Amino acid sequence: MLTIIQRVTTAKVVVNNCVVGEIDKGIMALVAVEKEDTEKSAERLLERILNYRIFADENDKMNLSLRDINGGLLLVPQFTLAANTDKGNRPSFASAAAPEKGLHLFNYLQTLSTATFPNVRFGQFGADMKVSLINDGPVTFTLRV
Repeated sequence: MLTIIQRVTTAKVVVNNCVVGEIDKGIMALVAVEKEDTEKSAERLLERILNYRIFADENDKMNLSLRDINGGLLLVPQFTLAANTDKGNRPSFASAAAPEKGLHLFNYLQTLSTATFPNVRFGQFGADMKVSLINDGPVTFTLRV
């Protein structure tokens, strides 16, 4: 699985003019499922997101995790993140998981994160989402498991 995590002061996802997920200070994660991914990949990804130290401590060093600050987590399915852009002028999605597998693993990630972390919200798989955020820093990282 591949994700882009962004440290945010606020983030939200809107579908059909309705807010489906919104957080204040925390992490917004764009999540792509690739062909070789498994439930174990989703478990490892969630562990990394929750424990990745990107928040400032009392000395203004990135030493605190999302768990440490009890921040919000907004997980957004992002199929296009799996694109191969190495050649040409059009992305290839050959490495992306089939929609059924992507849905299964994103749903698994939702279930797992809800059971593991109290302040988690979600985008909607397969929907035309409008995503807005204020990136804090900006601080952005790519994680792959």
